[in-house]
Amino acid sequence: MTETIILKNKITDFNKRINISGDKSLSIRWVLFASLASGVSKSKHLLMSEDVLAAINAIKKLGIKVKFNKDVCKIYGKGINGYKYKKNIVINAQNSGTLGRLILGLLINTNYPIRLIGDKSLSKRDFKRISDPLSKFGANFKLRNNKNLPLKIFGSPKLKPIKYIEARGSAQCKSSIIFAGMRTDGTTYIKAKKSRNHTELLCKYLKLPIKIKEKQKYDLIKIKKINKIIPLNYNIPSDLSSSSFFIVLTALAKNSKLLIKNVNINPSRTGIINILKRMGVKIILKNQRNYKGEKNADIFVRSSKKFKSINCPTKFNSGAIDEFLLIFLVAAKANGISYFKNLAELNQKESPRLKWGSKILNHLGVKNILTKSSIKIFGNPNLDISHKIIIKNYFKDHRVFMTSVIAALSFGGEWKIYNKDSVKTSFPKFMKIINELQN
Repeated sequence: MTETIILKNKITDFNKRINISGDKSLSIRWVLFASLASGVSKSKHLLMSEDVLAAINAIKKLGIKVKFNKDVCKIYGKGINGYKYKKNIVINAQNSGTLGRLILGLLINTNYPIRLIGDKSLSKRDFKRISDPLSKFGANFKLRNNKNLPLKIFGSPKLKPIKYIEARGSAQCKSSIIFAGMRTDGTTYIKAKKSRNHTELLCKYLKLPIKIKEKQKYDLIKIKKINKIIPLNYNIPSDLSSSSFFIVLTALAKNSKLLIKNVNINPSRTGIINILKRMGVKIILKNQRNYKGEKNADIFVRSSKKFKSINCPTKFNSGAIDEFLLIFLVAAKANGISYFKNLAELNQKESPRLKWGSKILNHLGVKNILTKSSIKIFGNPNLDISHKIIIKNYFKDHRVFMTSVIAALSFGGEWKIYNKDSVKTSFPKFMKIINELQN
């Protein structure tokens, strides 16, 4: 099977209703919470991607039983202290920063060293941002280059609560500290810059001893030791990040409409919707509802004839951090100059995504000015290309691959895109849905 795809034709004139795969952030968090619960937890619509399967394999290594029956996953939790720490355990987080960082917060009381490894891309990412706060609880770490995977975590039976300022806006760091606080006598205090709050919402739904004060730019979080977690039956909603590829594709296509069913619209995730609406994209949230602390809705989007440029407010950054490559495509077609700043965090992802956003724009022939943390995009409302483009050597970053597909279908040209299997980390059905829209 070839590892490349070739795209030659723009997409137009579709009117479809689709279902997107389960939310990745919620799927991984459900696996971890269910592994700590006292009893059996069930989930439907769990995302069956490599990242989620890596989370399942991780809890299996810790002695937790998992069963699949058609579209239902059962996890047989053994309680908050139910992990079996054996000698020489190696946990492979593969490409998942969410798994790799969150699970460390649950391993800080291990009585044997545990080795955490990942793929080539994850092994380049910064894990010192996790080991530093977790060390304050009493655990010890040995990292490659004092920063990277593989690492070893040496747990402590005498964990002490901490006070920590999370200033990056990293939900992974914040969640890892929350998980560590669950294992610690006393109260752990976190002052966290605004970021995704799935972990906090699950804690609140499960009635765990967590208190949150929301301020304009940060949250104050208090977490106490947890003695028991009840089983969590969960119907995972669709992933907004995955849905965003089809939102942007529809907006950029001609004469097209799309309805995406049952998507998680957690306010800490909807930055892309807020940004795109300001740029003139026609998006309607239908049938909004609450489900176990999370907001879900059906998303309707239609083609837009004109796009406005934007000086993007930084308050939307954390809520759109995984979608900026797509937003840059809309800016490429906008009337005027768009400016996005304070985006250094993008280069801490699976690939240096801010740089890749600029590279894709360069391939399109769209002028842009890139700095370490910002990009200025000179939009071309008449953008339409016919030349050949090759996309490769992007560390198999699934979002670079999928963004390139959307660009090819939106702007034309002949695209050869390598590493099509990269989507398996987050969205294995991506190309299947693309094909459904074309037929």
